[in-house]
Amino acid sequence: MNCDQARTEIIAYLKGELSEESAKRLEEHLARCPNCRHELEGARRLLSWTEAASEEGVVKAVEETIDKAILANASDIHWEPQKDNSMLVRYRVDGVMHEVARFDAVMRGGITNRIKMMADMDTAETRIPQDGRIPWRLKDKEMDYDIRVACIPFIFGEGLVLRILDRSNVLIGLDRLGFYEDHLKTLTEMSHEPSGMIICTGPTGSGKTTTLYSMLAQVISPAVKVLTVEDPVEYQIQGANQVHVHKKAGLTFPVALRSFMRHDPDVIYVGEMRDLETVLISIEAAVTGHLIMTTLHADDAVSALIRLVDCGAEPYLVGATVIGVVAQRLVRKVCPNCKEPIEADPESPVMKALGITAEDLASHTLYKGRGCEACRNTGYKHRIGVYEVLRMDKELSSLLVAGGAGREIV
Repeated sequence: MNCDQARTEIIAYLKGELSEESAKRLEEHLARCPNCRHELEGARRLLSWTEAASEEGVVKAVEETIDKAILANASDIHWEPQKDNSMLVRYRVDGVMHEVARFDAVMRGGITNRIKMMADMDTAETRIPQDGRIPWRLKDKEMDYDIRVACIPFIFGEGLVLRILDRSNVLIGLDRLGFYEDHLKTLTEMSHEPSGMIICTGPTGSGKTTTLYSMLAQVISPAVKVLTVEDPVEYQIQGANQVHVHKKAGLTFPVALRSFMRHDPDVIYVGEMRDLETVLISIEAAVTGHLIMTTLHADDAVSALIRLVDCGAEPYLVGATVIGVVAQRLVRKVCPNCKEPIEADPESPVMKALGITAEDLASHTLYKGRGCEACRNTGYKHRIGVYEVLRMDKELSSLLVAGGAGREIV
């Protein structure tokens, strides 16, 4: 028996499922091979964790942690293994991390495997990252959520991040996202263009998907065919045909986009333009009469245009196809429960940087959160979008073709 054969039989051996002859051969091999004995101990530990994953205390700990995160409006739950074999749990609320719990070494393995089982991951695989998802219902409120799970091996054990996606909030409508009236009018006009490219840019977690899904909702109808390619599909949109990227199977953004051209779409949503090939195919689709909605990582609206050119797209094609760019951020709001008025010095560096004058301060009241239980003593609760909307025009297109720098375009 060689090592590869031994590794395939270790789990069955521990479960008592091997024949007497096979078990004897494996035991003889284990007596000679220290590496396989190490594998045996790891498998024994894994089995104990798998059994622990079904224990009432572990099940309750996982369910309560997820429910409390949803009630706290957390966007992510971080499960982080520690040096002492404990498991630290932190919520990301309004973009800021908060420590909420710590489970001991006895619970850690069971919790990790419980989450992996719920997300349809391979519990026996602990050496490489895995992804999965969990459909979740908050029983008290009868609200449905999708939880995206990412697992990765750290030096002290496997860590997990659960991103909470609220199905009810993704298609809330452009008019409820906090846009100014003129921006709202511009975005509505952009989303009803017959062809071209609309780009949304901003950091991870800034609400780009919500903005573009809300724009998609304006154009979806029985008369329009909508195709999306995403990694992963975060929300299911009625009226759209959605494709989940599967890199191992060879289904990448470029492969899906090429196939889309043979499916006669009117609107295509591209989850993210990550490489030159995706950029070029998206531009080609926009040129040939399709409306493309996509995301791109850039600091602001102008930088998104410059980045397309830097990626290798011809400036004249960028100018001809891009309809407009939305850049966005999410900023924290002062907690309404503990806010109190403050006096501000118009000569302070902050006021000068914001362009706030003494006249502005005289006619407005500034507030600061004192900190309370409702806001976890941070002084902030919930977030609001801050947007920049750039509409392509002939002057801007000419600057791009002439190789204008960012400052000239601004």
